[in-house]
Amino acid sequence: MKKKILVEGMSCGHCVNHVKNALEDLKGVTNVNVDLELKTAVIEASGEVSDGDIKFAIEDAGYEVVGIEEA
Repeated sequence: MKKKILVEGMSCGHCVNHVKNALEDLKGVTNVNVDLELKTAVIEASGEVSDGDIKFAIEDAGYEVVGIEEA
């Protein structure tokens, strides 16, 4: 399973790492790639990760989820 998340509020490398770490903590996530310029995060998971869990993790880290789509 692969999903692309559009994230608002990232402005530097520290933000990228904060979002990456928040997503890596989700159960089943095997790979995370965060792109500051594109304002996206792409996750790969061994099983299903709910959009709600993704949104909560990113918003709990202090950023805004604009959209989530299958990648």
